[in-house]
Amino acid sequence: MPESAPPKEPQSAGAVLMIRPASFGFNPQTAASNAFQRRPEQPPSRLQSLVLEEFDALADKLARAGVRVVVGADTESPAKPDAVFPNNWVSFHADGAVVTYPMMAPNRRLERRDELIGTVLDAGFRASRTVDLSHRESQGKYLEGTGSLVLDRTQRIAYASLSPRTDLEVLGEFALKLDYELVTFESEDGGGRSVYHTNVMMAVGPRFAVVCGDSITQARQRDAVYARLESSHREVVEISVPQMHAFAGNLLALSPAGADLIALSATAWRSLQAPQRRALERHGAILAAEVPVIERHGGGSVRCMLAEIHLPARESGRAVR
Repeated sequence: MPESAPPKEPQSAGAVLMIRPASFGFNPQTAASNAFQRRPEQPPSRLQSLVLEEFDALADKLARAGVRVVVGADTESPAKPDAVFPNNWVSFHADGAVVTYPMMAPNRRLERRDELIGTVLDAGFRASRTVDLSHRESQGKYLEGTGSLVLDRTQRIAYASLSPRTDLEVLGEFALKLDYELVTFESEDGGGRSVYHTNVMMAVGPRFAVVCGDSITQARQRDAVYARLESSHREVVEISVPQMHAFAGNLLALSPAGADLIALSATAWRSLQAPQRRALERHGAILAAEVPVIERHGGGSVRCMLAEIHLPARESGRAVR
């Protein structure tokens, strides 16, 4: 366990890392475990053009809402079809920790680049330590960042749906090194397959949580999730399995300049009923972005595109690498 308690960490950040993709595409190495992906009909050049339009529009919307957007550049070679989803390989924490994660698909491991962490540090943030969990790949054990982990940062609770991409043993190592309590469970996508990432079926904001309880297969585990959320005094917004497939659980609370913002896709927002929308609107301004190509062919949505930056600001001089 850490020698001293980590600093108080706010639930939501005011800055995010986004990676502008150079070779977006349908990834056959992830399709077997991701029921949200669909093969494209457009040629790769057309797909790339559409995705850049979606990426730039989201980045612009976030910036205009006051979020500090740090954009990292993807490289064309080697091709990294899922580079637009950086939250799966890195997370940034208020104690200065930068955590890198073991990825299931070999071509996704190429996304872990020191240059991109350097881009964040050069933007004025400070890192004091690195927690590298990527060595677990050699053991066939994976934990794909804040896709696998939905973090209650203020209470230091990590919610995780176990799947081929979310290994219990690696979860234990994360919890030990970052001083988190684990709440684990099993969830299915409606077709009998494990939900590939926890962050498509739930999200945790400062005073609210979104959960697809119907996807959690065991009543005891479902009750434990709700009990833990309610004990942290969060309003729970329930979504259905069809809404989960519309990415209604794949949202992120942000706090630009002390404001409350909830970023999600327009697909997700349209899937919600009026009472669900009103519940979310009680907790922040809604930023809904059109990312249908990224959703359909990448199998992820707005939250997956954002690696929130909780690192402390650099006071002077060059950031610690």
